Amino acid sequence: QLAPAAQVVVATVGALTALWAATIALGQRDIKKVLAYSTVSQLGYMILAVGTTAYVAGLFHLMTHAFVKALVFLGAGWVIHAMSDTQDMYKMGGLFKKMKYTGITMGIGTLAIAGIPPLGGFWSKDEILAAVFERGGYFSFLWVIGLITALITGFYMMRLFVLVFMGKPRWDDGV
Repeated sequence: QLAPAAQVVVATVGALTALWAATIALGQRDIKKVLAYSTVSQLGYMILAVGTTAYVAGLFHLMTHAFVKALVFLGAGWVIHAMSDTQDMYKMGGLFKKMKYTGITMGIGTLAIAGIPPLGGFWSKDEILAAVFERGGYFSFLWVIGLITALITGFYMMRLFVLVFMGKPRWDDGV
């Protein structure tokens, strides 16, 4: 059990890490960098849970995140391979027609990490945010950061999916 002052420090570091990494993911063009910064952001969520003494919620998020991230990283690997090792999402687009199963599985992973019910990412983030909200006081500020981070996560993951799988193809000849 952490001392109360340590709880505040750990939870603050977790919330700020989650927000910081999520904002970096927003500006990335490289599909693997988006997913890598997303991982750092979700680790921040887990640390926020630990600082709030919501250990079970943190472990739950660790497990849901592991499976979701495995799904989207495997899908990203397929996409990169299909695009002749191109990782720039701005040189993709329209891949859903060519890679339907990859698009479906990455779509499910995207919805899960974005926190859309009834998928696991919703429940694990909800447990963390509920625990932070329940603490009140200063933790209410951290709850707002966590909520904003969840919204940013949904945005950059949907951006990734749309840039890669939707719209018109933007890839070079011969890919």
